[in-house]
Amino acid sequence: MKFYFAPMEGVTGYLYRNVHHEFFPDVDRYYTPFIVANQSGNYKNREINDILPENNKGLTIIPQILTNKASDFLFTVDKIRSLGYEEINLNLGCPSGTVVSKGKGSGFLGRKDELRSFFEEVYATGEKDISVKTRIGIDNPDEFMEIMQIYNDYPIKELTIHPRLQKDYYKNTPNLSVFKEALAIAKMPVCYNGDLFTLGDYERFHEQFPEVEAVMVGRGMLADPNLIGLMKNGTRLEKDVLRAFHDRILSEYQQILSGDRNLLFKMKELWFYMIHVFSDDGTYAKKIRKSQRLFEYLIAVDALFANEELIEKKDLILSKN
Repeated sequence: MKFYFAPMEGVTGYLYRNVHHEFFPDVDRYYTPFIVANQSGNYKNREINDILPENNKGLTIIPQILTNKASDFLFTVDKIRSLGYEEINLNLGCPSGTVVSKGKGSGFLGRKDELRSFFEEVYATGEKDISVKTRIGIDNPDEFMEIMQIYNDYPIKELTIHPRLQKDYYKNTPNLSVFKEALAIAKMPVCYNGDLFTLGDYERFHEQFPEVEAVMVGRGMLADPNLIGLMKNGTRLEKDVLRAFHDRILSEYQQILSGDRNLLFKMKELWFYMIHVFSDDGTYAKKIRKSQRLFEYLIAVDALFANEELIEKKDLILSKN
């Protein structure tokens, strides 16, 4: 089994990935938060810095692109490949309303003729090593069999399926019936993504789909950064390691961010997930969330680590991936 770390914009950038890999080196591939394709070459500094080889030494990185225009995609692929990357991932899964309203991400799935034309233009150039991350449609799971027929007509390197609809966002449960149907007809390797929060979740999935050779983990990894190590090797997260991991991330962010406000924004976003591995009843999560100064934040974090223990399993009700 191969294990991939799903991207999340604003969270799993190169700083986080490097520290994560140092402490928890079991991830086979890290996917980057998406780069918005264009032909002007005017990419955001954040997007460029995130994929620079010098910022990702020792990591296997798959850059991800968001677009619905083949010409923009091809131009951006060339720019990324000039940095030494081979595989590029196309984002057809983002459910954000602002993305979908532009016909991008999972919004592109509702324009099937345009989607087919996109792949026709891309592959007519001789492109290869293009993987895709997809949802199963916009409003109705019955959409996905037609979408799969489009995918099957092209030499997609790997298809990561998050079996939710765009309208689901991260609510409801992944539609494993549709995933099973898609797996049965897929002509390319398939990776599964969706609600793998615990070892039990992974074991149940693997028992049901033993033929699947890759899984992508997102929110579960942000909660328990050792989750893939647990799935691979049975090694459980230790509190002193989590504290050292936290402190290292905090230290790295202090080097690039100015002011407590920006620093705490980053750290609080991580605690939205990590708090779920503690036996906290909400007391410490509230103190961390309400802290306005770094010293207040550190007092709350110190108390959490001193007074609460890690738990082995917990239902994670999270709203992001």
